[in-house]
Amino acid sequence: MAQGTVQVTHGGSSRWRRRSGEYPTLSAALAVAGDGDVLSIAPGTYRENLVLNHAVTLRGPEGAVGSVRIAPPDGVALTVRASAVVQDLYLEGQDRAAPALLVEDGSPELTDLRVSTRSAAGIEVRGGGARPLVRRCTVENPTGVGISVLDGGGGVFEECEVVAAGQTGVSVRGGGRPRLERCRIHHATGAGIGVTGEGSGLEALGCEVYEIKGAGVQVAARAAAVLTDCSVHRTSADGVTLDTDAVLTLAGCDIHDIPENAVDLRSRSVLTLSRTTVRRFGRNGLSVWDPGTRVVAESCEIHDSTGDYPAVWISDGASASLDSCRVHDVPDALFVLDRGSRADVVDSDLSQVRNTAVSVSDGATVQLDDCRIREAATGAWFRDHGSGGTVANCTVDAVQTGVIVTKGADPVLERCTVSSPTEAGFYVSAGGRGSFTACRVTGSAGFGFHVLDGCRTALERCHTERCARGGYEFAEDGPSAVECTSDEPGPRLAAQSASAGGHAGARPGIRTVSESAAQGPVARAAADVPTPRPADEADPAASATAARGSGEVLGQLDALVGLDSVKREVRALTDMIEVGRRRQQAGLKAASVRRHLVFTGSPGTGKTTVARLYGEILASLGVLERGHLVEVSRVDLVGEHIGSTAIRTQEAFDRARGGVLFIDEAYALAPEESGRDFGREAIDTLVKLMEDHRDAVVVIVAGYTAEMDRFLTVNPGVASRFSRTITFGDYGPGELLRIVEQQAEEHEYRLGEGAAKALLEYFTDLPKGPAFGNGRTARQTFESMVERHAGRVAQLSEPSTDDLTLLFPADLPALPAPAVPAVAPAAY
Repeated sequence: MAQGTVQVTHGGSSRWRRRSGEYPTLSAALAVAGDGDVLSIAPGTYRENLVLNHAVTLRGPEGAVGSVRIAPPDGVALTVRASAVVQDLYLEGQDRAAPALLVEDGSPELTDLRVSTRSAAGIEVRGGGARPLVRRCTVENPTGVGISVLDGGGGVFEECEVVAAGQTGVSVRGGGRPRLERCRIHHATGAGIGVTGEGSGLEALGCEVYEIKGAGVQVAARAAAVLTDCSVHRTSADGVTLDTDAVLTLAGCDIHDIPENAVDLRSRSVLTLSRTTVRRFGRNGLSVWDPGTRVVAESCEIHDSTGDYPAVWISDGASASLDSCRVHDVPDALFVLDRGSRADVVDSDLSQVRNTAVSVSDGATVQLDDCRIREAATGAWFRDHGSGGTVANCTVDAVQTGVIVTKGADPVLERCTVSSPTEAGFYVSAGGRGSFTACRVTGSAGFGFHVLDGCRTALERCHTERCARGGYEFAEDGPSAVECTSDEPGPRLAAQSASAGGHAGARPGIRTVSESAAQGPVARAAADVPTPRPADEADPAASATAARGSGEVLGQLDALVGLDSVKREVRALTDMIEVGRRRQQAGLKAASVRRHLVFTGSPGTGKTTVARLYGEILASLGVLERGHLVEVSRVDLVGEHIGSTAIRTQEAFDRARGGVLFIDEAYALAPEESGRDFGREAIDTLVKLMEDHRDAVVVIVAGYTAEMDRFLTVNPGVASRFSRTITFGDYGPGELLRIVEQQAEEHEYRLGEGAAKALLEYFTDLPKGPAFGNGRTARQTFESMVERHAGRVAQLSEPSTDDLTLLFPADLPALPAPAVPAVAPAAY
């Protein structure tokens, strides 16, 4: 297109200045133009470098953007240094070292411009005096920055569009402070919006950033930004990033379809979110790192993760506050890691979480108040030493396990309710602690409170009801329970004798039941009432037991009630190992004996006890170095994100080196509806470790018979590693009677006249549903008889020795109503 003419209409007050004139070039027209003059440009291509030093109006034909092209071969196409008006022009630049349009001073109005260039920047606003109003302008710059505001520049950009940029779409640095309204930035290679440097700032209202090969929004190096009602989506990197003392406010924004972190902030950055939605992200929805970094979120929603990572990740001493927020449809909701890291969550909903709703580890803390957790595998998990915080007035519903406390973690839970868990309401193991006050569990398919390994957990005024396997399951020498109640007909609650007011003659380690009859069906018992260990409960001091000879250990095995077929299997296996050892000593070949075992059968049949004795036998024969027992279950092996399960499984295997790794209810590692479950990763890791370290650890997997048959088929290597299955049958009424007699003898009680016959009839009539506990049921029965005996004898002013020791038929509890869950309880 040939160059046209330029008509200048002078706007001065004098007569001669009001005339018009035509000029062949823009430069010539600008040379005679002054403030207020209008330059009307005819269609054509003008290869000139224009400089506006006056408040003139420079315009092409209205509505015909593209008919007037300003396209010099190098340098800046248009430089504005005054409050001019420029509209309906098409600007081209070819200089990689200069912008196409440069605003250096004044408050010009730039309207309906199209900047199509291969320059350093499409539009550049530079200097503290530059404050343009830019309306409906389009920038295309595939080699450089779309819009650049720097060196104290500012201005307002309304309804502008950066359609392509080879670098950042909108770049603000050096103290620049623009405002964007209803702008669109897309197809940039670099950040969509980048704000960096102390004093730099940006305000964006109703803007959209999308199709970015990089991060959507970057704020760094003490810069600040405020985005209101903006959308960031379809980036190739993080949606929003903050770094090094950056400050960002997001209000009413929508961040979605991000393959990496939706929002990531580090190095003392501060983020404030309100009414903002984060959805469809591949890694963390909100990722917060480093000491001093913090997030405050109010009325926000984070949901629909497309990856396998926690929705909210807080680590390395960072902190976050969530108020009235919703997190749902994610693999994990909130992870808080590392000493100094903290999360405060108030009046928020965490739901439809595939794994763990709240995870606290490595010394981090959380404060949860009035929150609701539902439809998760685990409600809250406090993982290790130093990890804790407070959970108050929260509800956990429709989960597998409500709250887990492990490895020295010590949270405080107050007035929390767990409803309808498929496993346990509250589960404490591996040295976990925790304080539970006025907490409730209702409708559990497993236990209400399940405390293992002698964990020093404190329970006060807690209550359970309708728990299929029992309201409370405690290991000996473990938790204290004060004024706790349950709807169970057979009480199982115990407290340390000191806290229960036991008398001076109470033996160390003996616990007493301390619940008041006035508070429900759990009756008050006298001090110094022993709580015997069930046959299948692991001895927490087993690993410290001095080495014994195989004959002594086998004798202890023989002394167990029942289990005749189990004893024969163990003896046969032991004989094979012993003879093989002697043949090797004689220089003969020894048959290869695979020592890994599968134990199948119902709960309470002595599987853990036999596993512990088996380890001791192998140690006495020199097959294992120590023979100690490490008991784990799914909760100890399976992590929440990719890679963590292999690490946890390796750690458990390492703890068992030289001894026995006992995996209770191992079938829970391979649920029938596995989906994205990481249990298979634990199995695969375990199979490899068993092969690589075949002589270092003996592995025993245990569980219900039918479920264990399925477990052996989940990995081709599983069945080949376990050569022998030992089945533990249910105890018959006579064997249950014998267990009660042994416990009575051990704790200096005797069965009075008719008690043995009554017990035999009681165990014959007792419902044998899936929740039947075998040896554990015998223990419960003995405990109930001791409590009822205590209530009876306490009324005597001077009881005799017989009164203090004899148990009669009247001391037997009433038979419970049969409870038949739909499925066998799963492992925790």
